[in-house]
Amino acid sequence: MKFNNLFVVDDDKVHHFIIKKLLEKNNIQVNPCFFENGLDALSDLKAKLNETENLPDLILLDINMPVLDGWQFLEEFSEIRKNVLKEITIYVVSSSEDYFNSDKLEQFKSLIAEYYVKPMTGDVIKKIFT
Repeated sequence: MKFNNLFVVDDDKVHHFIIKKLLEKNNIQVNPCFFENGLDALSDLKAKLNETENLPDLILLDINMPVLDGWQFLEEFSEIRKNVLKEITIYVVSSSEDYFNSDKLEQFKSLIAEYYVKPMTGDVIKKIFT
């Protein structure tokens, strides 16, 4: 699958920097948007609902964030999903594997395509984008 628009939803600025560098280093042509919490990402998503070309193809979603965490984001996303006119792939990226064994994961398994543990690496980025 070809991803053109990427949302990185994570409160960790270092993670943002790492993703930017990995994309550059691996010559991956994608339009990334960075958000520090789920609420900002959801607001942007809702604002773009009618312009499918600007919607993300892929969301890299952290779980542990202020304001609106990853689980809350997924809850809201599952509500607006029926209004989204394009397929959006969601990968959960977390610094703790504990989240990958939770009941929440079971609840949202229809929304989550893949899980990765931070820090992201060149190999993971290549696997995602090629």
